[in-house]
Amino acid sequence: MKRIYFDYAATSPLDARVLAAMQPYLTEAYGNPSSLHHFGQTARRAVMCAREQAAALIGAAPDELFFTSGGTESDNWALCGIAAERRAAGCGAHIVISAIEHAAVRETCRYLETLGFSITSVPVDYEGMVDPDDIEAALGTDTALVSVMTANNEVGTIQPIAEIGARLHARGIPFHTDAVQAAGHIPLDVNALQVDALSFSAHKFCGPKGIGALYLRRGTKCAPLLHGGAQERDYRAGTENVAAIVGCGRAAEIALAEMDAEERRIRSEADFLRSRLSAIDGIVFHGAQKHCLAGILNFGTQALAQDSLLIRLDLMGFAVSAGSACSAGAAHPSHVLCAMHLSEEEARRAIRVSIGRFTEHADVEEFADTMTQIASER
Repeated sequence: MKRIYFDYAATSPLDARVLAAMQPYLTEAYGNPSSLHHFGQTARRAVMCAREQAAALIGAAPDELFFTSGGTESDNWALCGIAAERRAAGCGAHIVISAIEHAAVRETCRYLETLGFSITSVPVDYEGMVDPDDIEAALGTDTALVSVMTANNEVGTIQPIAEIGARLHARGIPFHTDAVQAAGHIPLDVNALQVDALSFSAHKFCGPKGIGALYLRRGTKCAPLLHGGAQERDYRAGTENVAAIVGCGRAAEIALAEMDAEERRIRSEADFLRSRLSAIDGIVFHGAQKHCLAGILNFGTQALAQDSLLIRLDLMGFAVSAGSACSAGAAHPSHVLCAMHLSEEEARRAIRVSIGRFTEHADVEEFADTMTQIASER
């Protein structure tokens, strides 16, 4: 049975071009970048090149980019590191986030609460959009940091990051954005967005798992993540994962070069699928229709339970999800959909279909036909 992958928002397949770039650093070019001999300097040059490639994806300078193990680590580092520095400088211990942040941000904030920080969660509307006025209204004289995701991983809604950034910049409040779901899929420029910190992860744009990056604007005070050697300019000690870093850089280079064409192709496929699914009685779509990532469709059915539909689709060869992979198996409904004013019952009936680089039109047609068939059997 042919298996069709519709869960790109959880992770994406490794591009063969990325694997080819990584291969030498898994075999013959195995030096430690901190070593002074030929092997070490070969690895060091590869890391420098990858840093330039990854920084270009978000319009940053290479020396503003720090490699991490992925989005979760980057989010943890940004929030904990900046918050600690701000409190130490007497700037307060209050953090503002949106109600639909990924668990990597939400759980980090819960940890920070145990250290004496206070957290304000700003609501979103029915499309999952946060209002910049609400962010501004949540600010206080003790606000140390604001974190709002660039695009939501469950419904694809893209937030007004530039407007929020401009308002926070005027007040001198550091601004972090979790761009894990957005990076590699939509144009990002840290200067235009006026963010001070940005997180992303390579496996969301056909790079390897276990590698990501944190952008820190020059002058942004952030405590080091790991202590030890001088790697990542004394901010993150530990021997670099050279092959993964090279993969991250190559994946970023490919994503940037092909972004416009891919966005048009994926949006066309998503529009086709939305049109086909809209013809099925009882299908309701969740999230923004205009300001959204091209490849994510979140919808619910009135007559089909989420778990039974996911299992049936898997048995028929389709990999889809109920939302964030990090929340798979959770007993509670999606916090994102509930924040968007859906009832718990509605949230429990939603599934997410996400398409990407290697999705073919025939796959989309087959899925639409299958959903139509399942609906007709009710």
